[in-house]
Amino acid sequence: MNLSGKAISYWLQELKISKENLLVIVDDLALPFGTLRMRTKGGAAGHNGLKNIELVLGSPEYSRLRFGIGDSFSKGQQVDFVLSNFSKSEIADLPAHMDKTAEMVYSFCTIGSERTMNFFNK
Repeated sequence: MNLSGKAISYWLQELKISKENLLVIVDDLALPFGTLRMRTKGGAAGHNGLKNIELVLGSPEYSRLRFGIGDSFSKGQQVDFVLSNFSKSEIADLPAHMDKTAEMVYSFCTIGSERTMNFFNK
């Protein structure tokens, strides 16, 4: 996932998709579990996948939907945390968060990023 910029660039060109219609969904350690936040541009915030996408596309101006996974890890254990399983309580809550994520993706596709952000980002 950390080198996903090449694949995204390829498919944008292959399918003639403009960057305005690109939505990248990523995990985010800086957001509490289940928190969703959409932006149309911005920095990578330490996320290696977003850094690579920005590098390959030559711009930070593409939409991204961040899915919070929290930061319940000890110093130096970030990789293990990101690759670990969700807790039992997170698994129980996951369907509701996935439903909201799907709603946001559908909204992005039908009414665009600005209206989606206005409706869902609180």
